[in-house]
Amino acid sequence: MTRVLVVEDDPQLVRALLINLQARQYGVDAASDGATALRLAAARQPDVVVLDLGLPDMDGTDVIKGLRAWTRVPILVLSARQASEEKVAALDAGADDYITKPFSMNELLARLRAAVRRTEEVPPAPGATFVETDEFTVDLLAKKVVRGGRDIRLTPTEWHLLEILVTNPGRLITQKHLLREVWGVSQSSKTNYLRVYMAQLRRKLETEPAHPRYLITEPGMGYRFEG
Repeated sequence: MTRVLVVEDDPQLVRALLINLQARQYGVDAASDGATALRLAAARQPDVVVLDLGLPDMDGTDVIKGLRAWTRVPILVLSARQASEEKVAALDAGADDYITKPFSMNELLARLRAAVRRTEEVPPAPGATFVETDEFTVDLLAKKVVRGGRDIRLTPTEWHLLEILVTNPGRLITQKHLLREVWGVSQSSKTNYLRVYMAQLRRKLETEPAHPRYLITEPGMGYRFEG
């Protein structure tokens, strides 16, 4: 059973989420504040976290940072904050997705399914288990990236995005394809997600992130990996 940790201080919304998730055979734990969320995450080891940013005891971005200190569990932010800088801050802290309130329950469930899929083991194609560049290596079987002799920690979303690109060397992967594969959506309005995550990957993997050698942008079209 897939376990979901819901971190939300609105009792009515928690009840709605519990009803909808349990009806679809998810196991659900709920926390109404950040401290409880961090304790429950450690104790219950959820498969995915649905997190409100406006918590009574701490900001949700601090919960994200606390989780990212030890786990790569997918984190879906569910927040009334709609400003672009708020979204970017949450994604930069390590969130995998951002859904604004009010929201469609069907869209939330679709995003949650996509987040869970990203963590499932998918055997790579034969001969495509190890990618090596002059700067870093990607072990697709171990889900491990090494640069300069040390492991590079990636979030599940960063990993999935990198995995798609490195298994298609030299091929343009469109924005629409990446949005559908990584986030379960294809709306062009979500391209800011791609910009944020590609910037994060470049900071972690490229010697000169502003002038990338490996993770190339094709303006208005998509992205390409050059090995």
